[in-house]
Amino acid sequence: MRTKESEEMYLETILLLRERIPSLHAIDIVEKLDYAKSSVSHALKLLKQNGYISIDENGEILLTETGRRKAEMIYERHRVLTELLMRIGVDEAVAEENACRIEHVITEELFEKIKMYMKK
Repeated sequence: MRTKESEEMYLETILLLRERIPSLHAIDIVEKLDYAKSSVSHALKLLKQNGYISIDENGEILLTETGRRKAEMIYERHRVLTELLMRIGVDEAVAEENACRIEHVITEELFEKIKMYMKK
């Protein structure tokens, strides 16, 4: 997995988990993604260094304003792309899986065109 894709996937996961788990910790991400603790720990360290998250003294993971904006942008891509794929007849599970891949590689210009198309 490319670094950007991995970073975006973690941010999106944190955003969605924080909606369900008010006090989010690394173990919650480990369980959700079924990754090794060491892999999640390394990713969180990088996200913190890049200013996307903070981790308080109790180990609670919080998105920074920059991290929240980026995570919300990624999740918007996921939702719009999933809806587009379902509209053209793709099964929901397949649409979700493929949207998750496409959301990381699509250009901003193409995504904006898709959003405009979807509003029609």
